Amino acid sequence: MDNPIRTAQYHARMAERRRALRERLHGLLPADAHLVWELGCGHGHFLTAYAEAHPDQLCVGIDIVGDRIDRANRKRDRAHLANLHFLLAEGRLFLEELPAGARFAEVFILFPDPWPKLRHHKHRIVQPDFLAAVAQRAEPSARLCFRTDFAPYFEDAHATIDAHPDWRVVDEPWPFEQETVFQSRAPSYRSLVARPHPFSHKMRTAKSAGG
Repeated sequence: MDNPIRTAQYHARMAERRRALRERLHGLLPADAHLVWELGCGHGHFLTAYAEAHPDQLCVGIDIVGDRIDRANRKRDRAHLANLHFLLAEGRLFLEELPAGARFAEVFILFPDPWPKLRHHKHRIVQPDFLAAVAQRAEPSARLCFRTDFAPYFEDAHATIDAHPDWRVVDEPWPFEQETVFQSRAPSYRSLVARPHPFSHKMRTAKSAGG
């Protein structure tokens, strides 16, 4: 049986978390930001190296573990990277609270939690609704880059992305290499690159323009 007090407290916490994230993002990012986004940035190894190699690109990494974000921010500060930010945030909430004009140039999902048990597959980040939400923010030339060391998750993600009307898996090389903590521990892994489906992007553009 639901506890109305606990339910109210939960909703209050979520509302405050959403408000704080919205204020942080709107104070941090230009209204028309073009972003390189890493979802589940861990200790920041990958995105720090990426931002250092691409000083003209604005990079944002998020994670739901505070200690990881603290470590990532220390890496950024030591490297003096003004084009890099790490935030404590959940992926879907981040998408909802981005400035309206923000768009993704690159999206990296590296070694996400595979949720191996069948009853937990619903918690995997690569789901049709998530892919649709990312597509709404993707530039026409954007890339969605996914890597995992759990073969069943790779097969599931590949099938889900390639079947999605907004995305298509493409035969392209991995755009940037930097070993992460999780990658260093993996005996093997598989990667894929996807692009927005041209037809779907045209349809979204027409709808947003009222056409």
